[in-house]
Amino acid sequence: MSNLSQRKEQLAAFDRLLTIMDELREQCPWDQKQTIESLRHLTIEETFELSDAILESNLDEVKKELGDILLHIVFYAKIGSEKGAFDISIVIDSLCDKLIRRHPHIYGDTEAKDEKTVKENWEKIKLKEKGNTSVLGGVPRSLPALIKSMRIQEKARGVGFDWEEKHQVWEKVEEELEEFKTEFNVVDGQEIDKEKATGEFGDLLFSLINYARFIDINPEEALEKTNLKFIKRFQYLEQSAKSSGKKLEDMSLAEMDVFWEEAKKLSIQTSK
Repeated sequence: MSNLSQRKEQLAAFDRLLTIMDELREQCPWDQKQTIESLRHLTIEETFELSDAILESNLDEVKKELGDILLHIVFYAKIGSEKGAFDISIVIDSLCDKLIRRHPHIYGDTEAKDEKTVKENWEKIKLKEKGNTSVLGGVPRSLPALIKSMRIQEKARGVGFDWEEKHQVWEKVEEELEEFKTEFNVVDGQEIDKEKATGEFGDLLFSLINYARFIDINPEEALEKTNLKFIKRFQYLEQSAKSSGKKLEDMSLAEMDVFWEEAKKLSIQTSK
């Protein structure tokens, strides 16, 4: 199929979606009732479902979840049109204009030979466009803390505020870990300053996230993969205990550890 034929199919599919959206808004009681506010939490849920599909490398599910998110985008635009605020063409044109402005190395005279320069230019242009008094002003307040840390660090790096070498970042991790151990590795029963401990632990996590970013590891993705791995192993433990006629609450840690080690070995064999 030629690029021209493919583009015609894409435009026809999008036109079909817009037509269906118009019909649903006019005829379906549920769709008629929805507002931008009522759709918000559903959009968040769909985004997490897309994230799950990506982590599972399930392209068929990625395709489905992208469709759900596209529906939400068209839905918001339809409501915006009804309010006389914007429609889908304005949304798309605004996006196109932004992409052109923020890629001056493609659509202008600026040179950018590597990804680092592209990101730096993007952040500088974004800061100027939004009129923020701070580089960090564009970081959403409601972002989960771990992802927010990543974005804060990336934005700071975009204007040159960053470590030069990865060993410097790791030294910072070790420094924060030592501070935490020294002050809060106390004997059992001894009270600690909870507020101060929380702050120090936050510093440690922030430095670890920084190091992960520096060696091109997405810490949120890494943690989620570990979460999923733990869930699978724990569920194996539960099932193995049940098959043995035992309940977890009645088992010793040593007994549970036998099944846990089996789960670890099984996961290694499965990954080969």
